Amino acid sequence: MTTRPQVAHTPRSCDGGLARAFAFLGKRWNGVLLGTLANGPAGFAELARALPGISESVLSDRLGELCRVGLVSRTVREGPPVGVSYQLTDRGAALLPALDALARWAHDHLPAETGRPGGC
Repeated sequence: MTTRPQVAHTPRSCDGGLARAFAFLGKRWNGVLLGTLANGPAGFAELARALPGISESVLSDRLGELCRVGLVSRTVREGPPVGVSYQLTDRGAALLPALDALARWAHDHLPAETGRPGGC
């Protein structure tokens, strides 16, 4: 009877940074909002129009979250009319190559569906 040689088993572990990134960017609308702001600053109404299907309260919540973590800045423009614009910070812009790579991958490898995922 022959015995199989013992193969050392190294347990796999999750990359904590990757898990945090996908937990945050995978939250509905966060990644899409960052990608939308790649085209430059935008006001609240402009973002709402660019993302059909997002409610105003969710848009407000997501923008607040993106501002709190330092990926987006909020600027109040003196009026009249008073306005607010949002734009990527340097930290937010640093994500753009990764978001572009994910978008290219999705275009190449995920099947197209009727309508657009995420409502855009």
